[in-house]
Amino acid sequence: MSSIGPLPADAALAPALAVALALVHLFAGRLGVGGRIPRSRWLSLAGGVSVAYVFVHLLPEIGAAATTLGARGAATGESAGYLIALLGFVAFYGLEQFARRSTLDPGADGDRSGTAVFWIHVGSFAVYNAIVGALLLDRELGGLFPFFVAMALHFLVTDDGLRNHHGPTYRHRGRWVLSAAVLVGVVVGYALEDTDLLVSVFVPFLAGGIVLNVIKEELPSDRESRFPAFAIGAAGYAALLLFV
Repeated sequence: MSSIGPLPADAALAPALAVALALVHLFAGRLGVGGRIPRSRWLSLAGGVSVAYVFVHLLPEIGAAATTLGARGAATGESAGYLIALLGFVAFYGLEQFARRSTLDPGADGDRSGTAVFWIHVGSFAVYNAIVGALLLDRELGGLFPFFVAMALHFLVTDDGLRNHHGPTYRHRGRWVLSAAVLVGVVVGYALEDTDLLVSVFVPFLAGGIVLNVIKEELPSDRESRFPAFAIGAAGYAALLLFV
């Protein structure tokens, strides 16, 4: 696993891709693929791509992260990376339950704008996006584009879920916060030094979060998700990552 701090060839490319990721949140609502029942096959395909990237690329990196954490004296040794992945999964599951319960009781005027629920939910995803932005600087040139494609498609999935939860409040405020968070992550990544330890935390936490955030959108029966599209996305991108 490399440290955050790109080679000169990547110095301009990573921020440019961060801007492109930020634009995904700004324009995802205009693509016409969200908010449908049955679920858009394009969103299911995007979810499959995201999960494939986790299992083919990020899980091996969790092993490397666990080794780094063990070498740095983590109390749980080389299990630490996997425990952080579990933490990411559980944390976002808890946030999802919190947000769903608030949706059932939005208040007398039906508007969750400015509530603690909205800002906790969006703020958590802002941290998540900042981690993605910082990890753009951890990718070598050959791994940068697969990571970018997987994260861009994953942002379509998370954006759809947040728009369904928070409606106009998300469109007016939340998407701007999440877009800015990606750029903040890149800036912080450039500013940090000796970041092996941080990368060793970021990668497994992101992996756990991605798996949960994709599965929670695909599994509920009321979403009428498209399993064939999900499977094609997962199998196709896994093959691409392994053989190209």
